[in-house]
Amino acid sequence: MRVIAIGRQRQGPEAELFARYAARLRPALELTELAEGRGAPVEIKRREAASLIAALPTGAFAVAMDQDGTTPDSQGLARLIDQWNGLSRPICFLIGGTEGLDATVLARADAKLSLGRLTWPHYLARAMLAEQLYRAHAILTGHPYHRDGRP
Repeated sequence: MRVIAIGRQRQGPEAELFARYAARLRPALELTELAEGRGAPVEIKRREAASLIAALPTGAFAVAMDQDGTTPDSQGLARLIDQWNGLSRPICFLIGGTEGLDATVLARADAKLSLGRLTWPHYLARAMLAEQLYRAHAILTGHPYHRDGRP
């Protein structure tokens, strides 16, 4: 699996958190960072969309991280990941820049996923996504990391 994201993250707690969970996955979660677009908001979205789509491997299953996407719980995400893995296609999660994802990216996406209705900084969203992907993997493999129910 791969995260393709707009913006290059400097070292810091968000980057360390992403790296921690990305490294726990086998194979490790890859990160492709793309330059932020310049210009008017419409032009920024257009340029970033072109970069995101160009960065997708051939035949990739693209998951747009979008506020209007589905909001599964952790068990539901694990089921989705299991289904997507069964497609035998590279799974790529697309995270836009500050202007969000262009309609062309959303149209190209095979699925849309949301981390909830709250607005999150893009670099924190990367770390949250990596943790949830690790949690989904733990659920699918029976690892005790995830605990059902409340304590």
